Amino acid sequence: MKFATVSKGLLMGLALLLATRAFAATKASLQLNNPVVLNGTTLKPGDYRVEWDGSGPNVELSILKGKNIVAKTSAHMIDLAAPAQNDAAVTVKNDSGPSSLTGLRFHGKKYGL
Repeated sequence: MKFATVSKGLLMGLALLLATRAFAATKASLQLNNPVVLNGTTLKPGDYRVEWDGSGPNVELSILKGKNIVAKTSAHMIDLAAPAQNDAAVTVKNDSGPSSLTGLRFHGKKYGL
């Protein structure tokens, strides 16, 4: 009887730990030094929070400033050959106007968006 109670407690603790890790992987910080365009929205230089939802290669990406969503788009999770050396916003220079945000890399992670 005691063994069953202890086993249930351990199982619940393990489930909570795994759930916490899953949610932790869906948030990151983003610092922009120059304005960039994402899905038609110009993001000014500053600090942002990045959140994404989805379990496969296709995710829904949100960029937040404080508690407000300032841009939203679809994104693809990609595997990197090695962990990223630093946080990075990958951009492409446009002929006119700000650069476009085309990717994100996160320090120490072997995935990017």
